[in-house]
Amino acid sequence: MRLELGEIKITDLQFSNVSKIENGILYINEQEIRELVLQDEHIKDIKIEIAKPGESIRITPVKDVIEPRVKISNQGGIFPGVISKVDTVGEGRTHVLKGAAIVTCGRIVGFQEGIIDMTGPGADYTPFSKLNNLVLVIEPADGLNQYEYEAAARMAGLKVATHVGKLGQNVTPDELKIFETKPLFEQAQEFPHLPKVAYVYMLQTQGLLHDTYVYGVDAKKIVPTILYPTEIMDGAILSGNCVSACDKNTTYHHLNNPIITSLYDRHGKDINFMGVIITNENVYLADKERSSNWTAKLTKLLGVDGVIVSQEGFGNPDTDLIMNCKKIEAEGVKTVIVTDEYAGRDGASQSLADADKAADAVVTGGNANELIVLPPMEKTIGTLAFVDKIAGGFAGSLRPDGSIEAEIQVITGATNELGFNKLSTTSF
Repeated sequence: MRLELGEIKITDLQFSNVSKIENGILYINEQEIRELVLQDEHIKDIKIEIAKPGESIRITPVKDVIEPRVKISNQGGIFPGVISKVDTVGEGRTHVLKGAAIVTCGRIVGFQEGIIDMTGPGADYTPFSKLNNLVLVIEPADGLNQYEYEAAARMAGLKVATHVGKLGQNVTPDELKIFETKPLFEQAQEFPHLPKVAYVYMLQTQGLLHDTYVYGVDAKKIVPTILYPTEIMDGAILSGNCVSACDKNTTYHHLNNPIITSLYDRHGKDINFMGVIITNENVYLADKERSSNWTAKLTKLLGVDGVIVSQEGFGNPDTDLIMNCKKIEAEGVKTVIVTDEYAGRDGASQSLADADKAADAVVTGGNANELIVLPPMEKTIGTLAFVDKIAGGFAGSLRPDGSIEAEIQVITGATNELGFNKLSTTSF
């Protein structure tokens, strides 16, 4: 599959009477967005805000972050199986509004939604502080349960991202990037002298607001399978979960997975990037055994020499991570795992809930229990009412002056296992 990503650089975001992109500025008609979102009877009201890099703004509780995109050529559309019909994506051309994002926010769904600070020390830990964010503060209809609320907020973000992405339909991109992965045997022969490397992409699928969607299907219902990397870059995987904010893979993370980008950067230089194996993170032991068995089998079937394995979440998924690692290593395939740590505020506790001697090559995203003080901001988008309750917060986290003392896990994307802030340069 060959995918062309046309990047339209967005340097500013403003409200306007007409939605358009002009000279790098994204103009948004607020009323259009409002009418679009309020078509859903599950949403009672919406407030639409703008947050730009460097502004004294705090956004919380953050649910998802989505990059606006539009499919220009080839079959399929953006977010297949959810917004567009179920066609295979990953080929042709897609335009990307690079530097812009849609952020969903509002009353808490689960206790693992996070904070984005647009300036200050918190901004250094999240990639989203560098973006021009259109923030949707969603008020659910009365009587809505938390699952209905999550689904409504998720769909609102995807619909708005699709609507905004279409503004790039006829805009000439500032940069065109090309990514290609060929059919298996052809790919293996292209660089026969280089080590063949695959990426094992663990998806959060534990249910109870811990879900991920592949072509619209809840990934807990799948068995491990192989995807072209370009399918993921073209919207095949969407977030639908409320795991701890620091290591949650938002939809933006899936679209811009830096491990995939890094492997493409090295493809043909020191590795032969063969593709992606997606697998799930399960609750029951038998399901964990099944998925890890299939994952190891697929690495052998692909004939790869090495893999990188990333997980989402912590605790229970650590078992899936270690099962995958030791079984893949047992197949003679060199394995590197990418994870964050929960080592206690002093860093002295066991970092992962599981371990094995086969896990001898590890890339860490940092200790999510580390304490941080976030200074007060001039403006809050959303509400501070849940700061003491979200994962990483505690009684007294929100101080009278508006500053916050909490574990770093409250920051959206802070120690993300995909390595947004500490990208792996692993060698096999």
